[in-house]
Amino acid sequence: MGIFTKTAGYFKDRLGKTRDKISSSLSSVLSLGRNIDEALLDKLEETLISDDIGVETTDKLITELREAYRGRQIATTDEIVPFLKEHIKSYWPDRDRQLHSAQAGPTVILVAGVNGTGKTTSIAKLAYILNQNGKKTIVAACDTYRAAAVEQLSIWAERIGVQIVKHQSGSDPAAVAFDACEAAVARDADVLILDTAGRLHTKKDLMKQLTKIRDVVARKIPDAPNEVLLVLDATTGQNAIIQAKMFTEAINVTGIFLAKLDGTARGGIVIAIKDQLDIPVKFVGLGEKPEDIAEFDPNTFVEALFN
Repeated sequence: MGIFTKTAGYFKDRLGKTRDKISSSLSSVLSLGRNIDEALLDKLEETLISDDIGVETTDKLITELREAYRGRQIATTDEIVPFLKEHIKSYWPDRDRQLHSAQAGPTVILVAGVNGTGKTTSIAKLAYILNQNGKKTIVAACDTYRAAAVEQLSIWAERIGVQIVKHQSGSDPAAVAFDACEAAVARDADVLILDTAGRLHTKKDLMKQLTKIRDVVARKIPDAPNEVLLVLDATTGQNAIIQAKMFTEAINVTGIFLAKLDGTARGGIVIAIKDQLDIPVKFVGLGEKPEDIAEFDPNTFVEALFN
């Protein structure tokens, strides 16, 4: 939709904790001007894994680095960070990381994620930025298992000025989704965002309920949902990968909203998510305010990470 305007400077500022951790760990290994050898590469591998870039992804990077070293393409530690930046950026070929929009009728976005990931706040940020850019947006409180979840989304809806569809606590989540779809069509909404229960990804019956919501939406609005976003908490590191795999099996996740990226030193998880799952990170949460949302851009991210 092309409505996000955060700058490279914004990314650099908000990724301070991750950047400081990576810079510190790399500087302890890479003495400037030192010749590269196998011992240094082994130490670098340990360092990248500890920075949450992940075992598989780190192995790929070190293999590429070792081949470049043996092929005499690089020789000193001064060349390692530029090499890493170039190769990490290459993991993200040009592709559409914007929201998928409906051809006709409301664009429907189904949002999932476990409790505590910042899911409801992330929904509020997305609804806010869409609403600010002239998109009539409705949110639906389908997380009916927790009264606090309905209340939280209601407070956010009032604060950011969007409509909400909700039922009493304990109601059938799919029934809320049904009514929300009817409301979105009747009110000529541009976007409908469905909040779902913070389901434990290990509970099969709860995942089935999430699939039921998706199927109800598909029956009510042609080609919906247009987007299935999974909110992951950047502070959880490698556990985010496990969650993403389980949710994708249940509801075919089309994009990731990585929340709390500003508050963690584990931002390297973004690289591991792309390499291991090939699910695009579409949005990142970089603060507590409704406007603290950015469309993910690989080049900006990598430059901010290794600056």
